[in-house]
This record gives sequence, structure tokens and C-alpha cells, in this order.
Amino acid sequence: MEQFQQEIQDRLAIRELVDQYAYCADTRDTQGQMALFIEDTNFVVYMDSKSDTPSQVVNNRADLFPVFDNLNIYKSTMHFNGQSNVQLAGDKATGITYCFAHHLTMDESGQHLMVATIRYKDVFVKQEGKWLFAERKLLVDWIETR
Repeated sequence: MEQFQQEIQDRLAIRELVDQYAYCADTRDTQGQMALFIEDTNFVVYMDSKSDTPSQVVNNRADLFPVFDNLNIYKSTMHFNGQSNVQLAGDKATGITYCFAHHLTMDESGQHLMVATIRYKDVFVKQEGKWLFAERKLLVDWIETR
């Protein structure tokens, strides 16, 4: 029973980590978003999920600042996390989360909306009782502009 309760707690903490990432992005809490990653994290972006070559690779938490700060080019964003799965293995876990990311811009011709469909492939680690991203691969499946 105790092991089952620990698994439930871990799964909830991982989901809260995934959702906190989206919340920090949408509230432009760049420092808070960076704090969700281990020091020597691996953050990889594939603007084309079918490509073998990443668009961007970051190998430590400190270098995430410009990546997350770049969201300030948008008037507003809204990330909706959908289904996810997690495989736990002690203090490590892997998972996939689906996301619709809405990005609003405004110019003299009006407002424009870009919606990206994203799959995050994650590796999580538990350090000092707290779950963090060890690796996050952001794969863009398609983008729609309105």
C-alpha cells in the first residue's frame, strides 16, 4: 500500500511539474520555468517532429533563459496540456505530453494567432524529493496560423 501511495504522489508531482512549465511560459516567469530543470539539463527543440536534426539544443539550465524569454515577442500565449503518460522507475521517469500552444501577436493589420501542436518527450529525475526535467524534447507536429 505504501508503494502505491508513493507512486500516486510521484505521478501527481510529475503532472504538476509539466503543468507548471506551461503556467510559467504563459505568465512569462522565465526564472520559474528555468528552475523546473536540473542544472545539466538537455532541452531539444524539433520545429519539424519528423526531422532527425534538432532546430535547437540547450545543455544546461542557465542557457534556457533566452529560449523562454523569447516568448515575450508574443502579446499573449496559452498552453493547453492534454493527455500524457509516465513510466516510473524509482527516482527516474519518462513520459510524453501533448500540448496545444497558442501564440497571439498584434500588428497594424490586427491580431494573428499561431497554434502549434506539440509533443513533449521528457525524462524526469527526483532530486532532494522534488521532480525536475532532466531532458525535454519539444517536437512540433504542425503549426496553424489564423
